[in-house]
Amino acid sequence: MIVELGHLCLILAFVVAIIQMVIPMIGAGKGWSDWMRIAVPAASIQFILTLFSFAALMYAFVISDFTVRLVAANSHSAKPMMYKIAGTWGNHEGSMLLWILILTLFGAMVAWWGKNLPPELKARVLSVQSSIAVAFFAFILFTSNPFDRLAMPPADGNDLNPLLQDPGLAFHPPFLYLGYVGLSMAYSFAIAALIEGRVDAAWARWVRPWTLLAWVFLTIGIALGSFWAYYELGWGGWWFWDPVENVSFMPWLLSAALLHSAIVVEKRNTLKSWTILLAILAFSFSLIGAFIVRSGIITSVHAFASDPERGVFLLWILGMFIGGSLLLYAHRASELQSSSVFSVVSRESGLVVNNVLLVVATLVVFVGTMWPLGAEVLTGRKMSVGAPFFNMAFPPLMILLVAILPLFAVLPWKRGNLGTAMRPLSGALALSMALGALAWALQSGKSMLAPLGIALAAWLVLGAASELATRSRLGKTDRNETLRRLANLPRSDWGKAIAHAGLGLTVFGISCITAWQAEDIRVAKAGESFSVSGYTLTLEAVEIGEGPNYSYETATIGLSQDGNRITTLNPEKRFYPVQRMPTTEAAIDRSLTRDVYVALGDAQGNDGWAVRTYIKPYANWIWIGALVMAFGGTISLTDRRYRVGAPNRKRPSANSAVAAE
Repeated sequence: MIVELGHLCLILAFVVAIIQMVIPMIGAGKGWSDWMRIAVPAASIQFILTLFSFAALMYAFVISDFTVRLVAANSHSAKPMMYKIAGTWGNHEGSMLLWILILTLFGAMVAWWGKNLPPELKARVLSVQSSIAVAFFAFILFTSNPFDRLAMPPADGNDLNPLLQDPGLAFHPPFLYLGYVGLSMAYSFAIAALIEGRVDAAWARWVRPWTLLAWVFLTIGIALGSFWAYYELGWGGWWFWDPVENVSFMPWLLSAALLHSAIVVEKRNTLKSWTILLAILAFSFSLIGAFIVRSGIITSVHAFASDPERGVFLLWILGMFIGGSLLLYAHRASELQSSSVFSVVSRESGLVVNNVLLVVATLVVFVGTMWPLGAEVLTGRKMSVGAPFFNMAFPPLMILLVAILPLFAVLPWKRGNLGTAMRPLSGALALSMALGALAWALQSGKSMLAPLGIALAAWLVLGAASELATRSRLGKTDRNETLRRLANLPRSDWGKAIAHAGLGLTVFGISCITAWQAEDIRVAKAGESFSVSGYTLTLEAVEIGEGPNYSYETATIGLSQDGNRITTLNPEKRFYPVQRMPTTEAAIDRSLTRDVYVALGDAQGNDGWAVRTYIKPYANWIWIGALVMAFGGTISLTDRRYRVGAPNRKRPSANSAVAAE
């Protein structure tokens, strides 16, 4: 019965979404306030119905209701409870229901907290948001119904993909979808502004917190996915330029560009047309990602198996929302021109360069991701574009971006002077170059990658610290005054500095692990010891046993350095009999300076086992930096100016009221 109620709520939410799409939009066009007010309760009802529908599907997974086709195909009675719950979104239909749940959640949040929005804009935003929901409600109900019943249910289920039975993958999709789908809010604000023909500083202040919230979630989601790939897949890498990794990365790059562009609209009332286009593109690439993952056009460990019918339906959705929005943009963009001017040396120019580099980087990733598909369509031959292409084309853009970021962050608006702006940063620049030179000297003449990366990372971190020191007049006034100035800085400025420093930490980790990691692959027997980069590893034993829903082979490996035992590592190979699939569980001894990473391979002849060992310097700084970036974004969200997305409206004082009378 609960499953049927969940299906009914999904249908009712679809009906409410149609009402919310049509009536408030007409009301905004006609100026009918009663029709516009329907958007707020409709958004709340739509979310509540979708939430109940999602909870009903989760209940079916928790109790292992194998009469539901989706549960039978993606769960198993012996599976741990956490993975039964995660199984709700570990498949195409359930993940689409989560997609819609988050879409309706963002609409409801605007309805609840957007009280300062003008009624016409609010009605249009919620109407556009609901139009997206209508399309995806139709998609899930007509092609991907998660509540289908089986006439002859099996005695047990087919289990969840073993690669997804991991805590990282339990939390990775919800965070990623909160970012992906959260960008729909920026899209809805952009389309509503195009319909109204009005974009101003207030609009930018309303749209920024929603974009920032989506960017924070997307940052966390990408970091969780990267961390999962690092320890779960057994190959020791943190990024493979897999197509599905790329389709999450492209919206992240564009949303970062949108955040910086919206600052220019808010502060200087310029770049309005460009900012609208970025808002459209950021969500458009999220839609493209949904199509790539679910259409079956690419092969990936992350992709959902899909039939052509679903791919065609998604293609229609892409055509409507991407094509329709770009046509509307082409029609209205000329009305969004700005008369503001600024010098080549100014913060506006710096943010323009920032945007250009991020957009070009996105296009590089897009071309590399889609080129094999286009080449196959045109030539009939399969091609692949791997890491060498991305590693050659993408890093130069990011190096240039990182190099200019601290400088352009301190330039004044409208007109500046490079010499004056560099003066407070000169110490940070000198120290950064010295750290890079020290790294070059210590590594005994290897590649320039690590020294350059360390110098750029230090430049970002020290540049952010220098900006805060300059604004607080550190060293030029007494300590109490410096602390007072720091405390009074807007939280958005603190968030910017923290996020930029977090990017520096990630650059540091990427540079060190890429340039300095060591790898050893060998066959070892029980009792045998071997050395890797100053560490001694001893394969002591291999144990065979049974887990809850898998069998395993676990090695016991002693890790020592200079004759002193550090720890015991237990890499493991698992085999899931229901899915007939093996997985690798790497064992990692972590620290802030290095990871010792060991993966167990297959049994070899003469009682030997394949053992793969990596020494990965400063690997964890990659994810520490990502978390610091997300923390910086969260700090910015708490800024008083962005809590409700609009400036505070001061109440008139008693004297002014008397004067008015």
